[in-house]
This record gives sequence, structure tokens and C-alpha cells, in this order.
Amino acid sequence: MLNQDNQAYSDALKRLDELEQLPTRIDKEGSIKEILANNGISRRDFMKWAAAMTATLALPSSFVPLTARAAELASKIPVVWLHMAECTGCSESLLRSSSPTIDSIIFDYISLEYHETVMAASGWQAEENLHSALKEHKGKYILMVEGGIPSGESEFYLTIGAHGVTGAQIAREAAEGAMAIFAIGTCSSFGGVQAADPNPTNAMPLSKITNKPVINVPGCPPSEKNIVGSLLHFILFKTLPALDAYNRPTWAYGLRIHDLCERRGHFDAGEFVQHFGDEGAQNGYCLYKVGCKGPYTFNNCSRLGFNDHTSWPVKAGHGCIGCSEPKFWDTMRPFEEPLANRLYSTKFDGLGADKTADTVGIVLLSATAIGIAAHAAISSMVKNKE
Repeated sequence: MLNQDNQAYSDALKRLDELEQLPTRIDKEGSIKEILANNGISRRDFMKWAAAMTATLALPSSFVPLTARAAELASKIPVVWLHMAECTGCSESLLRSSSPTIDSIIFDYISLEYHETVMAASGWQAEENLHSALKEHKGKYILMVEGGIPSGESEFYLTIGAHGVTGAQIAREAAEGAMAIFAIGTCSSFGGVQAADPNPTNAMPLSKITNKPVINVPGCPPSEKNIVGSLLHFILFKTLPALDAYNRPTWAYGLRIHDLCERRGHFDAGEFVQHFGDEGAQNGYCLYKVGCKGPYTFNNCSRLGFNDHTSWPVKAGHGCIGCSEPKFWDTMRPFEEPLANRLYSTKFDGLGADKTADTVGIVLLSATAIGIAAHAAISSMVKNKE
């Protein structure tokens, strides 16, 4: 393992040395150090952030200086961000905060060649900017796509710009010349609510629109650190991270919500919220019986949090709805009812990191769900007797 870490460190160092020689893609008012300082963020704060990001990426602590350097070199690689059929929530997750976070500042510092939400251009000028960026940086840019994509005979449901080009056409063209492709959010990763039954626009995930590898960063929305971390990992290594069966980075999606949940002790002790607002809810008991899908959902929400890292849904009092899993809108509903109440739904195939083959029998899922449900029932009985 030590030799592997040493090799990875050497590869990352070589990669950053190569990036150092590249020109900064767009003009910035000062270096990243000056920009951070102007926003009241000290070098010490920045290095603490780099340490936290290194840990989030599951890298050894020796990588902290390299992570910091990767952030400082972020402006060397052009990024194209496309919006498809979505609510812009993933961008808002990253850009909207009560005060500028280091993550949002890093994102603002990158060479963002195209992003409809934050760019000043519109109409013909915006389209010209996109096509110029795809042509000028062909083979050298990172593509990030937000939103599901209407496809096939339904492509016209997403028609964009003065030339009336479909979103699917734009996504295919952009993917063709990309050095790396990230599907940001559940809509782009798995189709999201747009692809929910009966899926009238035939919305598809980005991976169905292109034959090139796509790294999925799901969530509705994903944490800003999962977005920025995916970018920094590629800057560090110029290669795909370890992925699970659904092409999600295992450093972010390798563990269940249930594994990391702050209420897990209450689950093990048989202490459950029976209905919202009861005494158990006031005491922070487990939310499984009011529908929490944490045992079936892979994400790091509890570690990272939202709203300036202050909270996340379970901490706020509502169960996880499984939003980072494929087809969650169809398979996880009703959101206030335990999944174990309908074990044999053939729609559900979200086994996340447990899925080691393309097809896994429903028996495995049923056994897992039965085990969780049985524990909930038995532990509650024991608790009540006590």
C-alpha cells in the first residue's frame, strides 16, 4: 500500500508540474491566494480546507500540499458546463451560500468557458462562446453536464438557443471533444425526476447520450465538495477515480447513508420515530419507520452537510429519500414509508456499491431489506419490553 501511495504521489506531482507550464486560460484579478485573502480567507484556512478535501478524497495526509496546489492550478484547464432539463439546483448548491466558501471561490476561479447561469452573454453571443470554446479547446476541456436529456423522437422537448438545436445534439457534440466528462446531479447521472414514470420526454442520463466514459456525481443536489472534489481529483491524476457499479466515485459514494448516520445508534438500540412530531422525533431517534431510505442509499451527506455544512435532511428531521440512487423517484416513494413494506418491487435495482455485476437477483435486495426491517421490528419489541 505504501508503494502504491508513493507512486500515486509521484504521478500527481508530475501531473501538477506539467500543468504549471500551461498558460492560465482566462484573466483573473490576482492569484487564487489574493482572491481568497480578499474574501477574508487566510492561508491557514485554505490549508485546513485542503486537508479536509484530501480526507474527503480518501487520500493520505501527505497529499494535502498537492491538493492545495491543484486548487491553485485550477485555472489551467478549461471547463464547459451545460444545462439540460433541470432546475439549476446543482449549480445553486455550489454557488449560493451566505458567504463565499472556499469551494465556491475555487469554482469561480477555474477557467469556466461556458455556464449559462453565471455568464453575462446570452442569445447568439452565448452560442458563439460555446462553439468557440468547444473548437478552441477540443480534447483539452472538462465537460460538466447538469440535467436529464430528452432523447430519440422526443429530443425536441429540449430545444436551445437561436439555432433551435436540441440539448441532446449539444451534449453529444460537447462530449465528443471532452477530455473528461462529469454528470453533475441525479438528473444528469440517472435521468432524475424528468425520467420518472411515465417519462413523457424520454429523458435519459448523459451516459446514454454518449459512448464515452461518464463519471456520475449524483444527488439532488450533490454536495459542493463532491463537485469540486471530482474536479480536483482529475486535476491531480488525469484519470478516472475508483468507481462503483453506477460510475460514482467511491470516495464519495462508497458507504451508505446508514453507515455514516448520526442517528445510527438509535437504530441499533431500537429507538424509532413512529410519526413526525412525536417524542422520538424530539429526541432525535432513527427515522427508518417514517421512510428513511438511508440503508439503501450511498452518499456522504452526513459527513459534508449542506447550507454551509451546517445540516442535512436527516439532521433536520426528515428521512433520506435516496436521491443519489438510480430511478429514486419511482423506487423510493412514498418517501414517508419504509422500503421494506414493498420488498418485491421489480423496479428497484439500486444496490450501489454492493452491486458487483450487471444483474443481481431481487432475492439479494429482499434479503437485505428483510434483515433491516426485521432488526427494526425486533429491536423495537425489545425496547418496548425494557
